[in-house]
Amino acid sequence: MAKKGFFERQANAKRNTALLVFLFAIAVTLIALAVCVVGYFVTRSETTSLPFHQWLMSYHGLMTATVVVLLITGASAIRWIDLAGGGDRVANMVGARLLDPASQDSDERRYRNVVEEMAIASGVPVPQLYVMDHETGINAFVAGYSPNEAVMVVTHGALTQLSRDELQGVIGHEFSHILNGDMRINVRLIALLAGILAIGQIGTFLLHSASGRTHVSSSRGRNNGQGVILIVALALTVIGYVGVFFGRLIQAAVSRERERLADASSVQFTRNPEGIGGALYKIGLTSGYFQSTSHASDMNHMCFGETTKMAFSRLLGSHPPIDERIEAIQPGLITRLRSRLRDQPAEYGASQHAEQAATPRGASGFGGTGTGDHLSSITASAGTVTPGTEQYASQLLARLPANLRELLYTRAGAVQLVYALLTRDLPQASADGMLNFPEEHLVLRPRPDLVGKIMPTLLRESDAIRLPALELAMPALRKLDPDERLALVKRVAEIVQADSRVTLFEFALHSFLKRHLASDAGRVVPVRYRNYKAVETDLSLLFSLMARAGTSNDQEAKQLHQQVIASFIRGQRGSSPVLFPRATVASLSSSLKRLNQLSPLLKPAVLDACAQCVQHDGQVEAREYELLRLVADQLDIPLPLLRGTPAPKSPAPPFARIKKRHQLN
Repeated sequence: MAKKGFFERQANAKRNTALLVFLFAIAVTLIALAVCVVGYFVTRSETTSLPFHQWLMSYHGLMTATVVVLLITGASAIRWIDLAGGGDRVANMVGARLLDPASQDSDERRYRNVVEEMAIASGVPVPQLYVMDHETGINAFVAGYSPNEAVMVVTHGALTQLSRDELQGVIGHEFSHILNGDMRINVRLIALLAGILAIGQIGTFLLHSASGRTHVSSSRGRNNGQGVILIVALALTVIGYVGVFFGRLIQAAVSRERERLADASSVQFTRNPEGIGGALYKIGLTSGYFQSTSHASDMNHMCFGETTKMAFSRLLGSHPPIDERIEAIQPGLITRLRSRLRDQPAEYGASQHAEQAATPRGASGFGGTGTGDHLSSITASAGTVTPGTEQYASQLLARLPANLRELLYTRAGAVQLVYALLTRDLPQASADGMLNFPEEHLVLRPRPDLVGKIMPTLLRESDAIRLPALELAMPALRKLDPDERLALVKRVAEIVQADSRVTLFEFALHSFLKRHLASDAGRVVPVRYRNYKAVETDLSLLFSLMARAGTSNDQEAKQLHQQVIASFIRGQRGSSPVLFPRATVASLSSSLKRLNQLSPLLKPAVLDACAQCVQHDGQVEAREYELLRLVADQLDIPLPLLRGTPAPKSPAPPFARIKKRHQLN
């Protein structure tokens, strides 16, 4: 079976969420006990001289503990609700600016190019891009509940002080957090820390308030009650520092190992240890501290480097020390960086590194090599970026005219790309008739002039350009209003049904848009199935479609289907599932939705089996790989771009069509 590194990391991310809740519960318990100790000494003389353990079970003790727990959980719940907006809300919280796609600033264009190359190479949607204009330190973070609505934020210092290789190393680090499922934990940790720190904030407020009142009332001799409040406030403030300690400890426990993994992944993505190493070294020379936001402490665990100073940083820091991180990337690297960079001024913009597309060395896709190599590369490549795929992504982007790329950054241009993709292979008269419909939403109305600017590139390039172009347009499509998103998905469904037949690409396009533009696109899919028994019918339906895609006749498809389904029903009695005669749109959509609820560790075998089917004839064409990427996308598996995908040798065969029996909605 193929390597499951990505899937194991996804499972670990879910376990880390449980660890986070466990640590939060411990912190709440200890803080509540500390407050109860204060309450015990304050109320002891006024009630009885009960021992602490008996007082704790008394009315006063239980009420004190209950109030503290409610305060902490309430503060966490408020922040949790506040951050329900996902990555955009976090970016706005720290005052970041949404990057203008039309920006002519060389640093910002370089930033966008690097992110787009890595997103397309890794198979994840292009994140929304933000810049913290007032932060001169070098830092970055990603935020969101899922890759579908992720945002990436970099500081102004990172844009201006890092070379392209160093910026690429930082972005590779952040993409690792996207691929490994770290973002969701990071956002939730902000909410939990807000609750843990609430008691200290209350204590500080009472301390300031009591100090002022004591000063006013001391001349009147009525300060006994104020003195008690002052003592309580002081005690709560001290307890607040205990809460800060536990908060930092939780940040360190959850973050440090993930930061090491992200550093290593960045090197794996770029094959350039000096890129991320140089960025870390420059942070060590200056800093990555936030100066313009009051949320620096809250964000510490999310960022590339530390965002604020703290005592006992080796114990409580969310990141390992800079020197340790650089040495872990490559032994001896820090010595080389010191001799090379210490006395050099910071490299600005793209002056040291030209923006040019790299040609992949020995680029090889699935076409033309052995089937065994193909099969072993599918799930092993999930959630990864290689220099070859990144270079190939750069090559694809370089083939897109600059005016076309800028058009895809606009809402109108992104919508017209969808229409162009749907009508690319149709005669002009048929395409014009298909796009001749009334539309109440202005941005969704067909624009022949814009489609005409997009179509030449789609016709010139192979099918391999279709999904990358769509991924480039996704940030603009996500900017559509909710009702416009729904209307676009509905309109696409109507267009693909116009000829009463739905091609695999049409189904893939509609499924992609429906999934990524849905109102719940960022929602975490729960795990409901931990074995294949409950989804056996769904597996059989999916493998039936894939088997037909990889064979030329029903008999061969039936044999291939039996071969791949056998490993999922091994040891079961009775007849094995039969080859489905056809896969309807509704049934396939429902099956993929249920299969996405499998445990992460069960998904790679499903994708492997799909790959085995389409590779049965010894090669994978662009349309077949699009089908694989559709399955991977519906299972939340980021599948890298296929290098060297050949253009299809003939029109889509009969098995590449899904008979329409239900509405696409």
